[in-house]
Amino acid sequence: MSAYIALADGRVVEGRSRAPGTGRGELVFTTAYTGYEESLTDPSYAEQALTFSYPLIGNYGVREERFESDSVQPRVAVAHEFTDDVADWLEREGIPAIDAVDTRDLVTSIREQGAMRCGVAAGPDATPEQAKAQLEQCVEMSEHTDIGAQVSVDEPQVYEGNGLTVALLDCGAKQSIVDSLTARDAEVHVLPYDSTPEEVAAVEPDLVFVSNGPGDPANFEAAGEVVDEFAGELPIAGICLGQQVVARSLGGETEKMEFGHRGLNQPVRDLETDRVIMTTQNHGYSVADPGELAVTQVNVNDGTAEGLEGVGIDVITRQYHPEANPGPHDSLDFFDDVLEMAENHAPAVASD
Repeated sequence: MSAYIALADGRVVEGRSRAPGTGRGELVFTTAYTGYEESLTDPSYAEQALTFSYPLIGNYGVREERFESDSVQPRVAVAHEFTDDVADWLEREGIPAIDAVDTRDLVTSIREQGAMRCGVAAGPDATPEQAKAQLEQCVEMSEHTDIGAQVSVDEPQVYEGNGLTVALLDCGAKQSIVDSLTARDAEVHVLPYDSTPEEVAAVEPDLVFVSNGPGDPANFEAAGEVVDEFAGELPIAGICLGQQVVARSLGGETEKMEFGHRGLNQPVRDLETDRVIMTTQNHGYSVADPGELAVTQVNVNDGTAEGLEGVGIDVITRQYHPEANPGPHDSLDFFDDVLEMAENHAPAVASD
């Protein structure tokens, strides 16, 4: 069966339909050669068309225990070759899947022109015109102002523990973030992305944690208001989009990257120790100005901010994914550092 990808640069790429349907989104790529289950269920891929640069996707099957959420998150999946296991999974999920595509050429186009809008049509009756019609309806990521509602919990969820209480603002959190905190005996309250400061305060947290998520951090104003309210009063942590939200709330600025960082092999250098670690990443925006925060880690390839810390306040954020599913595991100590920060936090004392 035929399939077509209509690109914003005017080209139409033909491939093979592995799961029928139409779709649209921002065309991005990941360099990960493993962890396709984690990638396809990562909420940070919402409203995107995910292209795998590794040629064979599905060579070790599909296991639900590896999922980062309860559904496939990208609007479209593209690969050089999908195995039947993955293709069948995507079809059950209603996600158009296309293979038999020169993904090297697609990746090169994204690297040279940036992440771009696309439209897709796949199936027995698919036509280039259907793909083009999808492209015409595709909007830029910054225009998805309600994207948080797509990926966040509707009601608070509690994961019990005997340690510190964490208020996790769910802007599209990966399950492995929750697992990393509960493995350290934290009690985790997963709260909707648009929770108010009063709703956060009601759980009496020892730590406010802003999760990863999709799209433009400027569209997560409620999470920013929570950071504004508690910065200096409670410890604050953030991952990926969470770093961007925290930075914006504390006087910083963010910007859209040309094609983002997505994969398992991004090198990050710690400015204090000069140690380089390999990290998992998935983001299309970055912190351009840290505002009141200090940059503590940078990307070796392009110098973008990968770690921020507070100056006189308890804040630690990371642009990459320290939970490291599916790996590498170089950065797992982030969660120990964050919980230690919360354990040692001294409440602010009002001056006379």
